[in-house]
Amino acid sequence: METAYISTPLGIAKLEGDTDGLSAISVLDTEETLTDVIPEVLEDAVYQLNEYFEGQRENFNLQLKPQGTPFQQGVWKELLNIPYGKTMSYLELSKKLGDVKAIRAVAAANGKNPLWIIVPCHRVIGSDGSLTGYAGGLHRKKWLLAHENPVKQGSLF
Repeated sequence: METAYISTPLGIAKLEGDTDGLSAISVLDTEETLTDVIPEVLEDAVYQLNEYFEGQRENFNLQLKPQGTPFQQGVWKELLNIPYGKTMSYLELSKKLGDVKAIRAVAAANGKNPLWIIVPCHRVIGSDGSLTGYAGGLHRKKWLLAHENPVKQGSLF
């Protein structure tokens, strides 16, 4: 397993993966030494993340290998269907997965997503539009949603 630490507008991100794919990306609340030489298996992920933060990428094209239960894997797969700049409620996500009663389990699986940004768990919000729960912190969720859907102020004159 290879590891790299990179700087992002939201803090240091830790990437982990091997030749089979990317297994984890997380944002840290601690200081880490940035990786000088990115391992070859992580180069494309670093490149695509940098493009995302520069506003040049809306979709990722990476081999993913997150570890989780079959249920978690199903939730994470469905998260990949939420388009850039759009949101979905936990209830809507539960319905898409076929069981509205599983809303708490869906929320828990969403919170265990190991692939920060790539699997867009930040796009899931409360039914009332509130920014509920986010493992990376609500300030980061708010930033990511604003980054993906900036308000365009028109001219009044």
